Amino acid sequence: MKRKEFIKKACTCSAFLFFLLTVSYCLSGQEHDSVSHYTGIIKSNIYNDYKGMYRKGGGSLVYPFLTPGSKQYDNVLWDWDSWLSNVALRQILSDTGSDKDKQEAIAYEQGCVLNFLHYGDWDGYIPVVIWEDSNPRDIRPENIYDVNMHKPVLAQHAAFLTQINGGDAGWIREKFYHLQSFVNNYKAHHRDKATGLYYWQNDVAIGVDNDPCTFYRPAKSSASIYLNCLMYKELSAMVYLAGQLNLTAIGSEYAADAEALKTAIQENCWDERDGFFYSVDLNLRPLTREPDNTLGKTFIIHSGYPRDYDCLIQRIEVWTGFMALWAGIATPEQAERIAREHYSDTRTFNSASGVRTLSKMEKMYSLRASANPSNWRGPVWGVSNYMVFRGLIDYGYIAEAKELAVKTICLFGKDFEKNGALHEYYEPETGEPLLNKGFQNWNYLVLNMIAWLEGNPVIREF
Repeated sequence: MKRKEFIKKACTCSAFLFFLLTVSYCLSGQEHDSVSHYTGIIKSNIYNDYKGMYRKGGGSLVYPFLTPGSKQYDNVLWDWDSWLSNVALRQILSDTGSDKDKQEAIAYEQGCVLNFLHYGDWDGYIPVVIWEDSNPRDIRPENIYDVNMHKPVLAQHAAFLTQINGGDAGWIREKFYHLQSFVNNYKAHHRDKATGLYYWQNDVAIGVDNDPCTFYRPAKSSASIYLNCLMYKELSAMVYLAGQLNLTAIGSEYAADAEALKTAIQENCWDERDGFFYSVDLNLRPLTREPDNTLGKTFIIHSGYPRDYDCLIQRIEVWTGFMALWAGIATPEQAERIAREHYSDTRTFNSASGVRTLSKMEKMYSLRASANPSNWRGPVWGVSNYMVFRGLIDYGYIAEAKELAVKTICLFGKDFEKNGALHEYYEPETGEPLLNKGFQNWNYLVLNMIAWLEGNPVIREF
């Protein structure tokens, strides 16, 4: 190549490189301006109305409490909703609350836990929800061990509040027996002994309403990765609370349970082929040594080589597989595959508005709005964005966490700007709200994302 032509081509390449850098810089600046704009909108809206979650209690709700905030959930205390709403509330108070505001909040915060434990007993049953006008003990099912109960986040909620309170667990001491009974109930009646995994009794009130791994599945068949990650953190919270109450021997028992569960999740829920954590199916016929009379009095079907596995993995890509990062269960190598092969894949989970709750490649993928059940088969939810975000940070995937935080800020900022309120869940590509205007709840965890982006103190769950 002649020197003149080489210089011309080099100049052309340099000009093109300069153009790309300029475009990249401009886009970066535009993104920063958008994030700053929407951050301001989010803060002004949430800081002004967060006390709309406060309820003074009454009727069956003996203590003050927090409610999700929209008309659909008004004057009702829900299990994991109140826990995560509380985490968001503490971020608000950290950002802008006075000492008086922080003191005022304590009764509502602790009341969420104490209201549930008020209905605790030796049997360990704690309801999922408490309505103002009905006593949970009066309306509970005949067999409490065949229904779902409060999700395993009650000890986590109590541990979170204890940490906020400087480690003083005295407020929970008199009710710690009921908390132990609750966790013991899970171990005795909601756990598969063969695998060591916890299962849903049915598909009612599971939090992620129509997760295909549980929805319309046979009773006691779904060892949900979501449930088991929550349970692992719940057992860890029991260890912490026991320690704060000087009950270290009891804490050691829960620590052993937590370690056993972590091993069970690794052995049964991790799929090396796909590099992801899945729920598993427990719906297998029991092993038997009884003869099949239709084939002869002594013939035992399949006796030559009966099954030697206790569950079948459900290769359905649900966002809850990311919760192994949030719970600290994944190994660094597993986290690498989850982040690179699943979080970053726009064909499956990664969308313009955040994390799809079900992979777009699944046949069950649907964005239709519904309230009974709420739709977790694809729409973007604030809570799933947040929990994936937290897991990414914990394993060092900072760029990915920043991307998800920015998407969530833009999603909620636009909703506030256009509609004056947030919604329950959203269309992944356009960010259009799909249902339930006025939903506060865990959506306010966007402030925890903002605090992290801005380098300010970040409140996080236990």
